[in-house]
Amino acid sequence: MKDPHDIIIKPLITEKTMDMQQQKKYTFVVDKRSNKTEIKNALESIFGVEVAKVNTVNMRGKMKRMGRFEGKRPDWKKAIVTLTDKSKTIEFFESM
Repeated sequence: MKDPHDIIIKPLITEKTMDMQQQKKYTFVVDKRSNKTEIKNALESIFGVEVAKVNTVNMRGKMKRMGRFEGKRPDWKKAIVTLTDKSKTIEFFESM
């Protein structure tokens, strides 16, 4: 079994994700090879919350250039997690 801290890489904090927190939806950058069940179990063990639903999106990396040289940012996976109504909130986001 994978370590939960290897599955959840970092929280994704934007204006849109901050507005989604009022509906108990939180967004994280997760490992590309992880599935919804692994993400759910990792969040429940790290933060001690009850997860109702997990939606995942595979994001493509952007093409970037520096002068005449072109490169590509890496692909990544985003998880939008919905908590149950009786679940507590994630305290990490409360200080934002």
